[in-house]
Parts: sequence; structure tokens; C-alpha cells
Amino acid sequence: MPQISSFLRTAFGIALYMYYGDNDQHHLPHVHARFGGEEGVFDFEGNLIEGTLPRKKRKAVIQWIQDHQGELEDRWLLAIQDLPITPVD
Repeated sequence: MPQISSFLRTAFGIALYMYYGDNDQHHLPHVHARFGGEEGVFDFEGNLIEGTLPRKKRKAVIQWIQDHQGELEDRWLLAIQDLPITPVD
């Protein structure tokens, strides 16, 4: 479960993860965002598909995802094959 964005962690305190082999639960490419005790799961268009995050944190995650959509898709293809991935930023 590599952390995919050091920027969100540094700037907003949000941990963003992409899990290896994680294509069964939600059946679409996604990332997990954690802040405090909350976790939200977002697709690569920035839609919250499960969980919750505070509004301002959610907005930061959505913007970051939209800015890095292509890079996330590349990492997803590796992650679902259990191949190593690197952070996007």
C-alpha cells in the first residue's frame, strides 16, 4: 500500500494510498485518502465512491486527482498486477 502523494501529506496532512491488487472491492480504479480518523475512496475522476473526508480536505484530494489523472491510471495498471509503483509527485 504505497503512499502515492507526498504533496497532499505535506500541504494538507492527507495520506493518499493506492493498494496493490485492489481491483476487486470497488471494481474501478481508485485511491484511498486518509485524514485523521476518516477515509474516503475516490475514483480517478475525483468522485467520492465510499467513506468521508472533511469538505476542505475532500476538495484538495479531488483537485489533486484531476491534475494527475493520467499518472494515476499508469500507476493503477502496475498496482493491480502487484508490480512496484512510485509516488506521483
